[in-house]
Amino acid sequence: MSRATVSRVLNGGHWVGADSQAKVEAAMAEVGYAANQHARFLAAGRAGSVGFLLSQPHELLFEDPNLSVLLRHTAQALAEHDLPLTLMVAASADERRRISGYLQAGHVDGVLLVSSRQGDPMASFLVENRIPAVSCGKPLGMEGRISYAGADDRAGARAITRHLLDKGRRRIAMVAGPQGTSGGAERLAGWREAMGDAAEESLIATGDFSLESGARATRELLERDLGFDAVFAASDLMAAGVLAVLRQRGLAVPADVAVVGFDDSGPAASLDPPLTTMRQPLAQIASQMVRLLLAAMDGAPPEGVLLPVELVERASA
Repeated sequence: MSRATVSRVLNGGHWVGADSQAKVEAAMAEVGYAANQHARFLAAGRAGSVGFLLSQPHELLFEDPNLSVLLRHTAQALAEHDLPLTLMVAASADERRRISGYLQAGHVDGVLLVSSRQGDPMASFLVENRIPAVSCGKPLGMEGRISYAGADDRAGARAITRHLLDKGRRRIAMVAGPQGTSGGAERLAGWREAMGDAAEESLIATGDFSLESGARATRELLERDLGFDAVFAASDLMAAGVLAVLRQRGLAVPADVAVVGFDDSGPAASLDPPLTTMRQPLAQIASQMVRLLLAAMDGAPPEGVLLPVELVERASA
């Protein structure tokens, strides 16, 4: 058996007959041979790893249940390609400087950009330095320049608002997420579309996807004395804050005010009452992000993928 034949088998089996391939594979099994993936990556001029870049404070990894789930699923999807995942946080100017140098040095082959906001300097850095990247959710202001995969936030927001309307609710307040994020902007846009002429600006209060911001926004809405009969919170954590404040004010859910969220994160089913929400397909989002990043690493042009969300009806609405 020639060295060239063995080499072709090790590199994919192209132009090798079935008998020859079987003999090489049998010999490999007999001696316990395993390919040195690191050497292959070096030969191809690649680092052999991928970065999971969080553009928000470290606390989000512990406070936002979606991030830990997304991190787990992306790591699993990359493992199928023998690619380890490197976690990076670039929330401050110093962190961005250090991470930028790390990326420019070629320590990763591509980046999964998570929790990015419009005007994120790291998104601009990735594009300017031609580092393959994929955003989780639409990269506002960078569409067409960075691939992205995410939930169809706008369609999901329309659907859950219409769910409330179908239940007879008419004064539906909106606790929106930060408008510099795709989730915040798209979910508010979906609420506006479903509400039509009833989408009064006074019915909108904005949070940052956290529990405390949901509570703060609810207090703000109550102080306006709007007589709302439902609240759509743009995240489950904010919805938890909504429920807490309504309970403090003696308002029954859903008898007085119906409440819905978005994400179907871990705590949603255990809230009191259990939360009606829109389920994000995080496993599929992670899979699509990895697929798009591998394509970008091979030079493919940017592509965007939005995945459908699912209404999960529980006792809160």
